Amino acid sequence: MKPIEFKEQTKVLRKPQNMTDAECGSLPVFNDSKQSISCWRANIIERVKFIFSGRVWLGVYSGQTQPPVWLGVKYPFKKAIE
Repeated sequence: MKPIEFKEQTKVLRKPQNMTDAECGSLPVFNDSKQSISCWRANIIERVKFIFSGRVWLGVYSGQTQPPVWLGVKYPFKKAIE
């Protein structure tokens, strides 16, 4: 899966200086000082694997603790009433 840009994003998180481009890339996010939300797109092979396995793995680079995280397929932004 790859992170993708989206209209609600407010900034781009850059990789740490001690990591290579192969290890880590930039991450477009929406950030409201409470949470960061990113959007990811699966390629066709990943979509097929998900259909059959029903699993998604989440890896978070961190030190001694695991920050709170969530995954979802539901659009996380409220749509404005037109």
